[in-house]
Amino acid sequence: MANLKEIRNRITSVSSTMQITSAMKMVSAAKLKKAQDAITAMRPYAEKLTELLQNLSATLDGDVGGEFTTQRPVNNVLLVAITSNRGLCGAFNSNVIKAIKTRTDFYEGKNVEIYAIGKKGNDVLTKSCKITANKSAIFDQLTFENVALIAEDLTQKFLSGEYDRIELVYNQFKNAATQIVMTEQFLPLEPISATANSKSVDYIYEPQKEEILLALIPKSLKTQLYKGIRDSFASEHGARMTAMHKATDNATALRNQLKLTYNKARQAAITNEILEIVGGAEALKG
Repeated sequence: MANLKEIRNRITSVSSTMQITSAMKMVSAAKLKKAQDAITAMRPYAEKLTELLQNLSATLDGDVGGEFTTQRPVNNVLLVAITSNRGLCGAFNSNVIKAIKTRTDFYEGKNVEIYAIGKKGNDVLTKSCKITANKSAIFDQLTFENVALIAEDLTQKFLSGEYDRIELVYNQFKNAATQIVMTEQFLPLEPISATANSKSVDYIYEPQKEEILLALIPKSLKTQLYKGIRDSFASEHGARMTAMHKATDNATALRNQLKLTYNKARQAAITNEILEIVGGAEALKG
């Protein structure tokens, strides 16, 4: 059994760790509230924009989406890996990295490159994949305008023929304890056809439907990417808050166990001292 000094040092160390994880949990909880409000506020807009595009596309004939819907033989693929710049958030980053590797295996034999948004994903994937860009600085100033620049860059790479398919891989925010790894096709746009369950909405168009659709597509792509990054941002803080909560609970349990061990060792030491004193007294009597 370790001596009393070693146990006291371990108790002090665990208590310090517990204070750090508890503070990080509270910081993440505060940031999560803002990030959750942001993604909750923009989801209705993104969903309505998607619904509008679907209604427009379903009433048009032919290849109206132009270059955005061009289906080319898939030889060059770009995977946009959205992770975080910091760790200590459980399996948040590793789940995205695993999903990226799964997609890489799926496109075996093709030229697959990674467009990293987040330092953690970039650091790990650079060892096994080809990284074409690292946009980790976006989290320092996460605004729609800054994300729109990245969306325009991705769109240009597709329209120029540099890549035949672009996919987003990120964590979708469900709640503080649950994040769902999503893989979404960014470009080309998948053809949308009218279905029996689709809502038929009668719009008055000015100008023509085709012009409206071609104007909405770039905005929709920017919104899709912004929603993905916002989802990932909220998921990161939720994952970190949950991880720090579990770490605090584990540190508390370990500290309590160490205190129990310390008390038992201290009682044993006191008992030994009493026995030695009693034994000495008996020896003197004899």
